[in-house]
Amino acid sequence: MFDRIDRAMRALAAFLAVLGGLALIAVILATVLSVSGRALLAFGLSPIRGDFELVELGTGFAVFAFLPWVQINRQHASVEILTMHMGARANRVIDMIADLLMFAIAVLLTWKHWAGTLDKLAYGETTFIIQYPIWWAYASGLLGAVGFVLISFWCVVLSAGALVTGQDQAHGEFMH
Repeated sequence: MFDRIDRAMRALAAFLAVLGGLALIAVILATVLSVSGRALLAFGLSPIRGDFELVELGTGFAVFAFLPWVQINRQHASVEILTMHMGARANRVIDMIADLLMFAIAVLLTWKHWAGTLDKLAYGETTFIIQYPIWWAYASGLLGAVGFVLISFWCVVLSAGALVTGQDQAHGEFMH
């Protein structure tokens, strides 16, 4: 059962990361087209209307979409100058604490992001140029934020399993 859950969590993280990557590709293409349009005004081209609004939307989504992937593969920045001299058990305890803290941060971030989304929805604010509702951008980030909570919780489960069994768990791999 744990293997199935692990595969599902990894598939979710990968799916969100791919969506984030596609969003960044769209942002890159929109930026190139818009800058090219500005450079070629003399030839009848023009920039994309509201390009910076689209860049903000796509980049915000991408950041949240990448968080689950980074977490499940434990690729957050870490300082190993001290931990590399500690024993395996001490490192498993540190991993457990780090995963618990990351889970708490994920929950807090998602909760506040949800509240912000509801606030923007109620206020009805739109972007200046394109006039799309700002809550859309917030809502797009919620997909990654919820994924971040789920993946962070799973990492706590994995760390707890490693701590209880005493088995070292390679980062990004489920222990067998």
